[in-house]
Amino acid sequence: MSLVLYGHPFSSYTQKALIALYENDIPFEFRCIDAEHPQHAQEWLRRWPMAKFPLLLDGERAIVETSIIIEHLQLAHPGPMRLLPEDRMAALDVRFLDRFFDLHVMSPVQAAVGAALTGDAGQRDYFRDRARELLERAYAWLEAHLGDKQWAAGSDFSLADCAAGPSLFYADWTHPISDAFPRVRAYRARLLDRTSFARAVNEARPYRHLFPLGAPDRD
Repeated sequence: MSLVLYGHPFSSYTQKALIALYENDIPFEFRCIDAEHPQHAQEWLRRWPMAKFPLLLDGERAIVETSIIIEHLQLAHPGPMRLLPEDRMAALDVRFLDRFFDLHVMSPVQAAVGAALTGDAGQRDYFRDRARELLERAYAWLEAHLGDKQWAAGSDFSLADCAAGPSLFYADWTHPISDAFPRVRAYRARLLDRTSFARAVNEARPYRHLFPLGAPDRD
């Protein structure tokens, strides 16, 4: 059965799912949710009225939440790149790191972005300051965690790195990763060099003007 992914190229969580699809070269149709494709938005909302993307269609089965989408791909469309280890305890570590990046890196970024979109300067400043505080904590924890690891959970690229790429990409735009965190900076650079994530970043490049906190002239 053919796969269809509903989302937007500039969306961090859409990118997270795209990385997994690109890692194993899984064929799929991308349906962009934007003003130019109202029919896509209608079908997406019909299938998932919570109005969160991405959404993956596998035949008539609709799968939401990026971590579940990636696990579904591994079960139903396995490829040479295994994004969750077979060992259950090792898989638990990967799932924890996936949650870390979504909840402790991406969530503060999204709160700051959402506040900026309101046009309320007070809200924008409050949530931007809060994001700085929370991201400093997350960077410090990650700096200690990474040690000599190549990827988030060790030597193998995994679900955790699918989450880390977009999270750290936009986090650094929101509150730059300082020289105090050299391992985090180097890890973000490795993610940007990864073919799957580099492709997602390049596909999103035309939309950078939409970033309400101001996209830096880099990456």
